[in-house]
Amino acid sequence: MSLRFWQRIRLARGVTLNLSKSTASLSFGPRGAKYTVSPRGNRATVGLPGTGLFYTIQDRNGARSATPTRDKLSLGFFRRLVTPPEEKALVDGLRALNDGDEDEALSQLEAASDLPDAAWMAGMMCLKREAFARARGHLEIALAAGDRLGALFTKYDLSPQSTLPIAKGIFAHISPTERGTRLALVELCEASGDAEGAAQHLERLLVIAPEDPVVLLSFVQIALDTPQDHNLMDRVIDLTVAAQNETPIDTGILLYRARALAARSLPDAAIDVLTRAGRRRKDRPDRLLHQIRHDRAELYERVGRKAQARREFEKLYAEAPEFEGLAERLGLR
Repeated sequence: MSLRFWQRIRLARGVTLNLSKSTASLSFGPRGAKYTVSPRGNRATVGLPGTGLFYTIQDRNGARSATPTRDKLSLGFFRRLVTPPEEKALVDGLRALNDGDEDEALSQLEAASDLPDAAWMAGMMCLKREAFARARGHLEIALAAGDRLGALFTKYDLSPQSTLPIAKGIFAHISPTERGTRLALVELCEASGDAEGAAQHLERLLVIAPEDPVVLLSFVQIALDTPQDHNLMDRVIDLTVAAQNETPIDTGILLYRARALAARSLPDAAIDVLTRAGRRRKDRPDRLLHQIRHDRAELYERVGRKAQARREFEKLYAEAPEFEGLAERLGLR
């Protein structure tokens, strides 16, 4: 089993509202309902506080309404007469979510879960509640709907979004699309110990999003759980051959590339990759940088470079004395 360089965040507590660094903006409004003014246009964000489930509605007219989502989800008496019961339940569930009534929202959405959009939203809410089996069931229904997923959200001019933790500090943007839904299912399969199910979703993701670094990171993390599988290690090496070191995700991918090379008895090549990965420190999690130093020190020992290994371990101890097993290795305990 590979040692993950980021601590996994439990899915429920990790589902959070994504904040973009690319554009400065000003938000105002109560918690769970904010109006944002930015160079890219004004928008209202309304959702359930603490869940990461929210709606962003682009403001075409410049009106600064604090509750535009409720207006969009108002069916009216006559419209309700001609709206199918399940669609009404979806609308009522989204209104309840907008109002902060989580229990009512989930009840209504699950009542309408034959609709892919309701199933998707119910799945994300069950994920927030750590009801992983229910979440997986709902998301599989949504995924099976194909192109119908998102149709009702489009009808009501809503854009539900969430962010899903792939690793500490790394979040995948989740929306009602095949990519987003499969990424959520990968995490749910892992949470339930279904490695085969996670692998199947990742294989499909590698087809539809082969250059997506989050998909690649998810794949190599799971692959390195079985380093004795030489064919799988060769595939990791092949998929990561073009990996750069521009972002923390890239740095993580390089760590796993080095581990795959080491598993294929190529320790010197692995050391070179780890050296490259460790050169970029800005914005990298400390835990990731510590793991890179530790892995490189172990490889120095493996190739007989004992003095270099000792120096690396001592430097790591100076930075992170609590690193697992390090004090014992240095003879300090």
